[in-house]
Amino acid sequence: MRIGCPREIKPQEYRVGLTPESAAELVAHGHEVVVEAGAGAGIDATDAAYAAAGARVVDVEEVFATADIVVKVKEPQAEERKRLRPGQTLYTYLHLAPDMAQTADLIASGATCIAYETVTGAQGGLPLLKPMSQVAGRMSVQAGAHALEKAQGGRGVLLGGVPGVAPAKVVVIGGGVVGFNAAQMAVGLGADVTILDRDAEVLEARATHFGASAKTAHSTRTRLLELLPEADLVIGAVLVPGAAAPNLVRREDLSILRPGAVLVDVAIDQGGCFETSRPTTHADPLYTVDGIVHYCVANMPGGVARTSTYALNNATLPHLLKLADLGVKEALTRDAHLRAGLNVAAGRITCAPVAEAQNLNHAPAEDALAAL
Repeated sequence: MRIGCPREIKPQEYRVGLTPESAAELVAHGHEVVVEAGAGAGIDATDAAYAAAGARVVDVEEVFATADIVVKVKEPQAEERKRLRPGQTLYTYLHLAPDMAQTADLIASGATCIAYETVTGAQGGLPLLKPMSQVAGRMSVQAGAHALEKAQGGRGVLLGGVPGVAPAKVVVIGGGVVGFNAAQMAVGLGADVTILDRDAEVLEARATHFGASAKTAHSTRTRLLELLPEADLVIGAVLVPGAAAPNLVRREDLSILRPGAVLVDVAIDQGGCFETSRPTTHADPLYTVDGIVHYCVANMPGGVARTSTYALNNATLPHLLKLADLGVKEALTRDAHLRAGLNVAAGRITCAPVAEAQNLNHAPAEDALAAL
């Protein structure tokens, strides 16, 4: 099978779908790998490194025109979606729920589209989303700490404080992978941290892990409104797999925050969990609404591209090998966890939360696979 890896073209996206090491593994399994020239530049992987791994370095037209499976990191941009074709498989993050234009284009393409973020794990969780959630959670605190600086429009508060001066108060909404990693960073920097979640088992696990270093609370509207007036940094770490994120901090809530407080919305890929969120880029990450600083970069892990790419490949390569070795249809038929990642096939939406979010008809994955 021929595996193609194009260069990412989303602004300030420096990750790449395949490392040279992953390309070498695919070649060792008897597959052909084609990589767009310059695709690995953001992680210091040269074209020569891919060639040494057994891949062919080609132009973008050849990648999309000849690959059986196209491997990416971010959702395909409009010009990339035009290149997809029936019989081809796209393997990448999609985040379709809030993106009707992308959904329509993928349906029209006839391609089979597998989303990293909805592939499930035998032990539970979302193993292909987890490494980027870990990175984004840790980066959210770094970004929030920087945004709190006065020159960035923030309150001028040091996250960990100093002796004699209280640390910043950090509220983490969501205690999953993103929230846990955000809390770890914030606690490590000496902040006063509160974690909100609705799952009693998650709260118990976080309380056991952090002990007295962080507080936990059941997430309700009332509790959130109690915490916001004292918060310096609020991190939105909410995830509803495959679905649009709920708006938990409303526009009117900004008035009870202190001027210069910072909101970091890690859920922005799924539409954002703050009503005033809109996607931003690494080049222009911040904006202010009603005196409140917002950081809503939609590809946060792209800022640490080398770490992110290798962490992502560790998770995605085993499934990619299965798709290539068995064939896409057979791999999806055999593996229910991989099949959970199928979002679009045979011109149909196979992910129920996406269909619900966009008021579209949903086709069970098994039915769509039968039509391939």
